[in-house]
Amino acid sequence: MDGLIMAIQMILALSIIVGIHEFGHLIAAKTFGMKVEKYFIGFPPKIFSFQYKGTEYGLGSIPLGGFVKIKGIIDESMDTEHLNEEPEEWEFRSKPAWQRMIVMLGGIIFNVITGLIIFTVMTYSNGDTFLSKDEINKNGILALELGKEVGFQTGDKILKINGNDWERDSDLFDPNLFFDDNASFQVLRDNEIIKLKLPNNFINKMNSREALSSFLKARTPFYIDSVFSDNNAFTAGIIKGDKIVKVDDTEIIDFIELKNILEENKSSIVQLTVKRDNNNIDKVVEINKDGKIGIMVMNQPLNFSKKSYSLSESIGIGTERAFGTVFVNIKAFGKMFSGDIDPSKNLSGPIGIAQIFGSTWDWGNFWRIVGLLSMVLAFMNLLPIPALDGGHATFILYEMISGRKPSEKFLEYSTRFGVIVLLGLMSYVILNDIYKLFI
Repeated sequence: MDGLIMAIQMILALSIIVGIHEFGHLIAAKTFGMKVEKYFIGFPPKIFSFQYKGTEYGLGSIPLGGFVKIKGIIDESMDTEHLNEEPEEWEFRSKPAWQRMIVMLGGIIFNVITGLIIFTVMTYSNGDTFLSKDEINKNGILALELGKEVGFQTGDKILKINGNDWERDSDLFDPNLFFDDNASFQVLRDNEIIKLKLPNNFINKMNSREALSSFLKARTPFYIDSVFSDNNAFTAGIIKGDKIVKVDDTEIIDFIELKNILEENKSSIVQLTVKRDNNNIDKVVEINKDGKIGIMVMNQPLNFSKKSYSLSESIGIGTERAFGTVFVNIKAFGKMFSGDIDPSKNLSGPIGIAQIFGSTWDWGNFWRIVGLLSMVLAFMNLLPIPALDGGHATFILYEMISGRKPSEKFLEYSTRFGVIVLLGLMSYVILNDIYKLFI
């Protein structure tokens, strides 16, 4: 069921952003009097279609993309029959270069507008809910597996990031931070200020939701919600409402700290200090062979901050966040080409995209990812690769600057090359997704 929910969300999201992308091409083409033969969401075989004003609109059975077929354009369909005929006035190739440029960029423009609208609306309607620096530093951070690799210790209080002050928990997980080879944290530990530097190429480890959740978290106080009768904690006299504040000589705040200590001391005896009615009481407890003492706990709620924005503020912040996604992708591609980032760990295909949505249906999370994917699709299509919109736009730009139009044979063979490159890349990311499922 979890996989089905992920798949449905991915299919719906791709249908929305690809449909909007292709609609941008369609509107631009029709505006300039070009004949649009087909507009499909999904690839053949066809599920259904209908004709409207000379265009066939339809739905394909392979929901991983879509296409619009404009008369007189050399695209991935490799329809070249028209090349031996004189161009008609309604064909793409007969129109001025500036009109063809707008048509090729129409999908990208619509995706960018979609991303801006989604990020703006979500910022305006939801505002920001976050853990503040003061709330996190109240008890310090909990250093998890990847955090310990960097040098963090549980209880550290983070003072600065890259020498600058910070405001909220998301600042600790900013992707730009992990792309920076000189990223550093200034922490307060035992009344001493210490500088921790992220290892080079740390981004290779911070490439999934699971990795992010094994870096740092705010320490969350807890209390005992129930004690199993006839179990070790019950025998030791621990009761509901007690707060475990120390194990032997180690002070603890977060339940994960207690769990780790119990795991390390299986089948042994420890002294727990519990707070009850503002008094500290010592209890000797035996840990069973599974590292448990027979309790269930409840976390105390952390104090989240809420910040609302006006419409004008939301437009600015939403725009910044939308284009921030693009800039992160530009940095990622630069790191890949330089060899600093391992593509096998950071490129995802359909399976990886589905996993981003998660196994529960959350409309807020869904639209956030749709906005993100819309901006990513715009960026990817702008790359100057033949068969992509950016490749077509590059050839048209050359024509506009030089005054010479590339030959149609050149466009045909370059498009064939681009299709081969894209099919190879698609095959790689799909196989890579499958490989990552089994490692």
